[in-house]
Amino acid sequence: MAFDRRTFIGTTAATGAAVALAGATSTPAAAAQQDAKKQGPRTYAFTVMGTTDLHGNVFNWDYFTDKEFDDKAHNDVGLAKISTLVDQVRAEKGRRNTLLIDAGDTIQGTQLSYYYAKVDPITARRGPVHPMAQAMNAIGYDAAALGNHEFNYGIPVLRKFEEQCDFPLLGANALDAKTLKPAFAPYSMHRLRTPCGRDVKVAVLGLTNPGIALWDKANVQGRMTFPGLEEQAAKYVPKLRSMGADVVIVSAHSGSSGTSSYGDQLPYIENAAALVAEQVPGIDAILVGHAHTEIPEYRVKNKATGKEVVLSEPLKWGQRLTLFDFELTWEKGRWSVAKVAAKVLNSNTVAEDAKITRLLSDEHRKVVAYVNQVIGTSTQAMSSAEGPVKDVAIIDLINHVQAETVKTALAGTEWAALPVLSQASCFSRTAAIPAGQVTIRDAAGLYPFENTMEARLLTGAQLKDYLEYSARYFVRTAPGDAVDPAKLTNAEAIPDYNYDAVYGLAYDIDIAQPAGSRISGLSFQGKAVDPAAQFVLAVNNYRASGGGNFPHVPQAKQLWSNSDEIRNTIIQWVKAKGTIDPAQFASVDWRLTRAGVPVF
Repeated sequence: MAFDRRTFIGTTAATGAAVALAGATSTPAAAAQQDAKKQGPRTYAFTVMGTTDLHGNVFNWDYFTDKEFDDKAHNDVGLAKISTLVDQVRAEKGRRNTLLIDAGDTIQGTQLSYYYAKVDPITARRGPVHPMAQAMNAIGYDAAALGNHEFNYGIPVLRKFEEQCDFPLLGANALDAKTLKPAFAPYSMHRLRTPCGRDVKVAVLGLTNPGIALWDKANVQGRMTFPGLEEQAAKYVPKLRSMGADVVIVSAHSGSSGTSSYGDQLPYIENAAALVAEQVPGIDAILVGHAHTEIPEYRVKNKATGKEVVLSEPLKWGQRLTLFDFELTWEKGRWSVAKVAAKVLNSNTVAEDAKITRLLSDEHRKVVAYVNQVIGTSTQAMSSAEGPVKDVAIIDLINHVQAETVKTALAGTEWAALPVLSQASCFSRTAAIPAGQVTIRDAAGLYPFENTMEARLLTGAQLKDYLEYSARYFVRTAPGDAVDPAKLTNAEAIPDYNYDAVYGLAYDIDIAQPAGSRISGLSFQGKAVDPAAQFVLAVNNYRASGGGNFPHVPQAKQLWSNSDEIRNTIIQWVKAKGTIDPAQFASVDWRLTRAGVPVF
């Protein structure tokens, strides 16, 4: 496919050649060389700033709570905060001595980004410019890697966003499925003017996550393919060096742990940034993304060269800004990297940049008005606060909507008579439905991810395995030991969204038992579950594609799928019903026990 030259590589500056007359001596040049030897090597310092996993955050605002963002650590979020930090760094270092890059997951995650993908889409004729493109253009980004969530809304939305950006979207391992040629610019080249020697050429290689092939299969299958990060880095880094790059930086939407949450479902390593540093010579630094962790500085020794590669990950949502500080020396006619150090700046130390908040004030107001639309009422208040340790009504609501949607979809098919179950997690411990009026933001807050829904065919035995795997989430606690709910969950660092409750079954989880032997009393409508019986499981596409590495579901027969977000399905259900009455769907069907005694 043809690339826009602006979004591919920077053009190489013309080089000149001076021809000396035979036998002539250039006395001034010789004197300058002697002076340089006396003065020692010339140096140049510059800074590369980096963000990642912005997830649609421009303002320091939580659209689900309709107030300023805050968390236990008092972090702030958004590009308006990042802009202030960037301005400070540019003022200190000199703008021409800085670059600003991003490591992906930009256009999904908030109701602001959802609104301009679905409600007032940027793909519409004479549609708006995406708020993230407006903000990043105004701040002056130089390049951004593709994240996996860039593909959530489909290729047309991503291509339109790419068109609206004044900087390239990079993805060396995002290939056209037919030609196996890059579907996006693999890299960008940037020149920094120095006071001595020639310009410094800085190459930015963009790598995205191979999990896109699974997570957004419906959007990319047959259109794009995503080989491993190490494979493509090994191809491009030598090329960039041969093109004269003095510094090679990788912007990788891939964590540093070397692990994958998808088991055998993912043929390439999901979190491969450190492996790229270790295995591919010629890289100076890697901006890490995807994992939503804070890594100010992490050094990895390359196996082939013994050279240290500096990695940094600036948390998420614009909470941090990474600074890579480079020191270069000019010797023997070339620049070489003498030193690299990294650190992160906290965006809660500065005010929002009024330039950015003014620029997008209209978009912000539109979205606030949208999420505060009343769509129904609730007979009582519901909260997810105890959702990780108790069967609560608000999680039952998600499951009830999913199960009802699948039952309707399968009506009249050969699967219509099978019982329909549903899985859901406590996606947010702060989700709540108030008594009285319910708004879009209340309903949307139950499901902060862009997941869609599927129906898969499972047996009773497979469901038992599924629940045993899910129950790994609880910390083993012996009978008689004190129980602190705050310390009872997230065993093995399992996140809340990877603990599933299955709606429609009744069962106990004995947390005194080892993982794998915790589920007892598994029943359906008062009768023990037959291992051979067939059930339909309403399941999100993340889980169905292998997310969390749960057993059986990825291989199970797909009976139905839907392209609408589960979040939107919940909103439409509330609109259609008018009233949410927990008495119609909520019940306590699972509980934590120890030796048969309920924990709560």
